[in-house]
Amino acid sequence: MKAHARLTACFDGSRTVLRELRSMAPLTLFPRRGRGATAVVHLVNSATSPLGGDDLLLTIRVGPGASLRLSGVAATLALPGPHGEPSLSTVDVEVAEGGSLEYLPEPTVVTARARHTAVFRASLAADAYLHTREVLVLGRAGERPGALTTSLSVTRGAVPVLRQTFSVGSVLDASLAVLASRRVLATDLVVGGPELPAASGEWWSRSPLAAGGTLTTSLAPDAVTALKAF
Repeated sequence: MKAHARLTACFDGSRTVLRELRSMAPLTLFPRRGRGATAVVHLVNSATSPLGGDDLLLTIRVGPGASLRLSGVAATLALPGPHGEPSLSTVDVEVAEGGSLEYLPEPTVVTARARHTAVFRASLAADAYLHTREVLVLGRAGERPGALTTSLSVTRGAVPVLRQTFSVGSVLDASLAVLASRRVLATDLVVGGPELPAASGEWWSRSPLAAGGTLTTSLAPDAVTALKAF
């Protein structure tokens, strides 16, 4: 299945309005009443997805001065295809001058035999704000995970802020050893917010980025514990 959903937010002088809201199954977008000048949209997977063979694209555009919060409502299950095909999900973001985006999906669970690639790429204006989070759950309870590759690429004012790739799969036992058998990996990226110093605790760390922004990473046995680091 191929699907392309689009969301465009613009500032009309007093609040953010949604100029484009186009869902395509299994990517369904539900607008909600905003918080002040911020537009709020929920993202729902309206069918079992991503399934092996799926190619899903979500395009997000935030205009000058606009503020958008896009959040998930349920975990995403990456499932194997009938013939071992890989699946791909891509989130493509642009945030213009003075714009703000919070993209906070629910966890992605990589089930046994799945072969999934998740790509997040964002192009930000020099004074734009971005807060995004990724929570990866390696297998359901009592299940070994399939193969997963995630790619995170963010530029701000044409300057690279972060390029990061994580893979687990063909060398599964070694990968889980590196993760100390903790099956949840969470990352939280803030660009354009207050500068925070480096810090760390048990199984989490916060790192300032050279081009601005802060990346926090957490390892935990479950998603609730992982998110406490943020």
